Amino acid sequence: MGWIRRFILFHGRRHPAEMAEPEISRFLSSLAVSGRVSATTQTQALSALLFLYRDVLRRDVGWVKDVVRAKAARRLPVVMTRDEVRAVLQQLQGENRLVATLLYGAGLRLLEALRLRVKDLEFGANQIVVRDGKGQKDRRTMLPGSVKEPLQRHLEAVHLQHQQDLGRGAGWVEIPTALGRKYPNAGREWAWHWVFPATRTYRCRETGQRRRHHLHESVVQRAVHVAVRQARLTKTASCHTFRHSFATHLLEDGHDIRTVQELLGHRDVATTMIYTHVLNRGGRGVLSPADKL
Repeated sequence: MGWIRRFILFHGRRHPAEMAEPEISRFLSSLAVSGRVSATTQTQALSALLFLYRDVLRRDVGWVKDVVRAKAARRLPVVMTRDEVRAVLQQLQGENRLVATLLYGAGLRLLEALRLRVKDLEFGANQIVVRDGKGQKDRRTMLPGSVKEPLQRHLEAVHLQHQQDLGRGAGWVEIPTALGRKYPNAGREWAWHWVFPATRTYRCRETGQRRRHHLHESVVQRAVHVAVRQARLTKTASCHTFRHSFATHLLEDGHDIRTVQELLGHRDVATTMIYTHVLNRGGRGVLSPADKL
């Protein structure tokens, strides 16, 4: 909606039905030239406009030509040291600390951690099954030993909450569409319950079920932002920084890059290779000539 609004205002409030490829091209070019947006932002704007024409106005958009492309910047990921990770985690409490520990200890993305279901935690095998990750891929990663006991205590409290919900006629969670049709009562089973459920329930408009969603990502994002400030870090660390730190620290410990690639769920090892450029080895392990004076 935001990009569509900006597109209409850019062309003097003309209706999108009166415009086509040339106007889209001029708008995208202005973003790169005048707005100095990144390449991903320009692509996002194009996707929004394609959605407008194809799915809302039901018009086929041809090839958008003569677009000034924004340059894709190649930036190194922000990585925390082990001491910095420890300092940030010490500022977190409760389930926020559990989530952040999984981001660092298992290399999970934030939504991958929040969408974990009880059945995805394999305590006996010390592993986590990530379902429908980025690119709709499943993968397995490690379950950190340090988080097993607090995670089990957390699940006991969540299970009690689930039992209380069931007693009130609630206790449902969202199930993938096809499975929900095949197993109508699976949404009330404990195995399908979220590991990190939301604090409030809601009523599904389609089914009338009283459901509980997983914890919203903004809750953890705000908590991590405050924790980074309280830990007095000078880096712009976020939830995703834990994942970057996980990969970098594994490579520092001498683990094979293919193993790290598999744990992160990267399709191409070239994506994982970027962490070799931020290893804590002081300029790729080269001794500075100043240290020999």
